[in-house]
Amino acid sequence: MASNNVAQFATELKMPADLLLTQLRSAGVEKSSTSDPLSKDDKDKLLDHLRRTHGAGTQTEKKKITITRKETTEIKQADATGKSRTIQVEVRKKRTFVQRDDQLAAPAAAPAEAAAPAVDPADVARREEEALRQRELIARQEAELREKQERLAKLEAEKEAQAKAAEEQAKRDAAAAAKRDAERKAAETAGAAAAKSDATRKAEDEEAKRKAEAAAKEAAERAAETERARKAVADEVAQIRLMMSQPRRVIKAPEPTPAPVAAKAKPAEGTLHKPADKKPAEAKPGDAAKKGDKKSIKSANVASTWSDDKKRGGAGIKTRGAAPVGRDGWRGGAKGRRSHGEDRESNFQAPTEAKVHDVYVPETITVAELAHKMAVKASEVIKQLMKLGQMCTINQVLDQETAMIVVEEMGHKAHAAAVDDPEAILADQGEQTHYESSPRAPVVTVMGHVDHGKTSLLDYIRRAKVAAGEAGGITQHIGAYHVDTPRGTITFLDTPGHEAFTAMRARGAKATDIVILVVAADDGVMPQTKEAIAHAKAAGVPLVVAINKIDKQGANPDRVTQELVAEGVVPEEYGGDSPFVPVSAKTGQNIDTLLENVLLQAEVLELKAPVEAPAKGLVVEARLDKGRGPVATILVQAGTLKRGDVVLAGSSYGRVRAMLDENGKAIAEAGPSIPVEIQGLTEVPAAGEEVMVMADERKAREIALFRQGKFRDVKLAKQQAAKLENMFDQMAEGEVKNVPLIIKADVQGSQEALVGSLQKLSTSEVRVQIVHAAVGGISESDVNLAVASKAVIIGFNARADASARKLAEANGVDIRYYNIIYDAIDDIKAAMSGMLAPEKREHVTGQVEIRQVIMVSKVGAIAGCLVTDGVVKRTSSVRLLRNNLVVWTGEIDSLKRFKDDVKEVRAGLECGLSLKNYNDIQVGDQLEVFEIQEVARTL
Repeated sequence: MASNNVAQFATELKMPADLLLTQLRSAGVEKSSTSDPLSKDDKDKLLDHLRRTHGAGTQTEKKKITITRKETTEIKQADATGKSRTIQVEVRKKRTFVQRDDQLAAPAAAPAEAAAPAVDPADVARREEEALRQRELIARQEAELREKQERLAKLEAEKEAQAKAAEEQAKRDAAAAAKRDAERKAAETAGAAAAKSDATRKAEDEEAKRKAEAAAKEAAERAAETERARKAVADEVAQIRLMMSQPRRVIKAPEPTPAPVAAKAKPAEGTLHKPADKKPAEAKPGDAAKKGDKKSIKSANVASTWSDDKKRGGAGIKTRGAAPVGRDGWRGGAKGRRSHGEDRESNFQAPTEAKVHDVYVPETITVAELAHKMAVKASEVIKQLMKLGQMCTINQVLDQETAMIVVEEMGHKAHAAAVDDPEAILADQGEQTHYESSPRAPVVTVMGHVDHGKTSLLDYIRRAKVAAGEAGGITQHIGAYHVDTPRGTITFLDTPGHEAFTAMRARGAKATDIVILVVAADDGVMPQTKEAIAHAKAAGVPLVVAINKIDKQGANPDRVTQELVAEGVVPEEYGGDSPFVPVSAKTGQNIDTLLENVLLQAEVLELKAPVEAPAKGLVVEARLDKGRGPVATILVQAGTLKRGDVVLAGSSYGRVRAMLDENGKAIAEAGPSIPVEIQGLTEVPAAGEEVMVMADERKAREIALFRQGKFRDVKLAKQQAAKLENMFDQMAEGEVKNVPLIIKADVQGSQEALVGSLQKLSTSEVRVQIVHAAVGGISESDVNLAVASKAVIIGFNARADASARKLAEANGVDIRYYNIIYDAIDDIKAAMSGMLAPEKREHVTGQVEIRQVIMVSKVGAIAGCLVTDGVVKRTSSVRLLRNNLVVWTGEIDSLKRFKDDVKEVRAGLECGLSLKNYNDIQVGDQLEVFEIQEVARTL
């Protein structure tokens, strides 16, 4: 290290040079000036001096040692239901030891000895008691082991005796056979063979042989049975030895074990259902021979099997090798008690932990069924639901999410059950991969903002006048049409441009292959245009932009192009993938170019679908016709739909009785990408439902009824779950005023759009309540429902029949008809605005200065005042200001000018006044006079 002077070294150390000089002198380095040079030896001397100084300082401090000890114990507690739960108890101890002055020179082992924790007498007593209990348990287990070994030795002796007996019997049989052979030979040699025929000799030989085989077989069976019994006892002895050889966990509890736990654990020490002080029933020596070894000897898992059977419950429990045991069998006479004790002996172990079940929860389930799946009482489930803030009964229907939360809270594993319903058959039927696919026509959706010319453009393409028949120039329904062009067929879906039909446009985008985005050249990109772009991007379908109204004055296609680029729609000439075609729906300019671009996009997509297959499709629109019943517009997506087919559409089913095209002509069949109107369904399906042709009408009815029931159960479960939450919300927010409405529309899409728009008008004070919404005309049942719920009936392109009108007039029910959605929204909005509480606003009318205070007995303080600004009225409210701070707010009690009572006093005049129930008035105070005005509020 290069040498430097004192000043430079002080700069490096970031300390004053004078302080560094002082430290150098104390270290023995004599430096008189900051410019004196410093060598490496000088710096080493300074460093040694500083180390010695600081080290000496720390030696005088007292050393502290902190010891932290953590113990984790378990307490097993049984509740009222008999279920055991384990509680984790963690005890943390922390001790700090300070070294004394006389122990500074002691060796390092001294602090360790001092750190040893003091022995707690209570802990010692508990440990001795626990050790005593363990010794007793080991002694009992050793006694059981000795007993099992004695039984094993007894069985071995019996086996040897049986083997000896069988051996002796075989010897006797062999001797008898040899004797017979000798006799026969003697008879033959003596010439007595003639007295005995060959048949007799053969019969005797076979009889003797059969007896010998029977004796040998019996001996082998006895030996095998004895061997099985010996193996069972040997297995039991091995299990006991294994259990005794395992290390035991010592349970240390801060408190003695509660009495219920000890009571629950006692059955493990003796026989079942007998007092603990009685000895288990001992089997007599002759019982094994009478009953057989199979019935008298039990394996180690009998007790666990019996406990599982008892949980599944009730009378009629059967144990292996024993007679059927019922309620009267083991609780009744002595016979049942004797066999019960003999069978189980001391093998039963009381359950110490709750069993965790895998609970599969369907979409809806009652409280009783959920309790049964978890093997607990229904009251426990209801108690858990009350903890979660939901009041339920035993027959209450829970939705899947709530039920799974309850299962997890109760310590079990919840799984969403696989849908085990009749809809499983649709999985195989829906696969159409084994059918040959053919090219199909593209499905094109026309989307855009209100009044940008969507319907007029489609009108020109298919040469029909649709826009002329629509109210307000707004398409209220989704229309589906197919057009034949020289290059191929195109199916068009015309979606409304009104903002209330967002859901309908979303359905159109999901069912389509290509989207034609219509933008007016004189208007540009509007909110619904942006919405249509978002729907098309979300559905992942290509866009073809039609810039309409280019023949109109003020059209600027370039500006529209720039706005679309800003929204992420880039034309092909800019390097994008969306063709831009300027068209005119009025003159037909560039319409052919637009169709050519659409077909070009379809060729790129390579659209294919099977033709010779059961039809699958989508409900584009549905309505209830008075003469024809439920009518649905179907877009066939795959297969061929034929008249007479059985179709399933959501929760509706039926046979196709009639099938019409978009022009109202009857047709016999419709292939892929062809829209048709069908009749014959049982009810009006929801728009967007999937349609499938079924082979069996009975199966279609079964699936439809199942879906209806499931929909009702899910809806009921959600309503019940929301009741308590709604009640608390209303209590928190105060009373909420409702506007009950019954909505009837001509088609499903209009009904959905109207309901969605009206519900958006709800606020925290006034809320729209949709009592009922459906498709079809207004009937008497709708009027009766309106009478009961005090609702207003809104008919959107729907009318009431004569009987319904007469009933409505008799009961004073208000029926309003609309054919434009704006009018219905404005009327309901005005009605809701009238129900709003008026807003209170404060208006200051004058200022008063108090010049004199006069105290009058039995009257109080009277202030002599000067009105400095505005006017003071007798009915006004005032604030008393003192040093520009509000002291009191109230009303004027009396107002006088001279001796006369007056209604008001204007600026520049003097008056006298008194305040109601307030006399603390001082000279110099000011009064601020104000009035509260109520202003009507609007939504």
